[in-house]
Amino acid sequence: MTAIRGARERARSEITEAIKGEARKQLAAEGAAKLSLRAVARELGMASSALYRYFPSRDDLLTALIVDAYNAVGEAAERAGDALRGPDAARPVARWSAICTRVRDWALAHPHEYALIYGSPVPGYRAPHATTEPAARVGLALLGVVRDAHAAGALKEPAEPLPDPVVGDALALGAELGVELPSGVLVRLVGAWAQLFGLLSFELFGQFNGVIEARTEFFEQAVVQLARSVGLRTEG
Repeated sequence: MTAIRGARERARSEITEAIKGEARKQLAAEGAAKLSLRAVARELGMASSALYRYFPSRDDLLTALIVDAYNAVGEAAERAGDALRGPDAARPVARWSAICTRVRDWALAHPHEYALIYGSPVPGYRAPHATTEPAARVGLALLGVVRDAHAAGALKEPAEPLPDPVVGDALALGAELGVELPSGVLVRLVGAWAQLFGLLSFELFGQFNGVIEARTEFFEQAVVQLARSVGLRTEG
């Protein structure tokens, strides 16, 4: 029975991956708003009723694709950050830049999946709570750099004062994440996280066309400035 159950689980996993693979092709060709379970089933030679046993609705399939995309870019960011731990933890700007570069590499290699999670909202779709944790992985990877830098004395708190409501948000965020960092650092970290994806969206969605040609060099310089804005000290 164990062998039969294992075979069934493998078969279900393979069919699930095939469905998601075909759905990604539709994302590239038509966009998320036109994703159709019937079209996916037709391309795979499945009855629609059979596909519904794997994904009861379009939104369930979209959620699976969104979670996969967030986890993929999050894993890329985490691996980049982990590779520069240890002796290189005293070089926080290099580690920060490595994370940002790997996120950009993933985005350029997977533009349609990037658009799914950071582009225009899909009409009629509301992301469930299941997407929250995967969506936070890149931000938490950057937070890890800042937290380690703070512990190593390689973090300089920005001097500019913040409005009280913003400080309140920072304190609440710090409590939720269980981290002890200066409010000004947390606020600017959230801003840097948002600006990172603003840079990527401008590049992927064409806003840099005719404006910035040296995209890689521009990105590298920009993420260093983001690191400094958070308080990370430049090596050397």
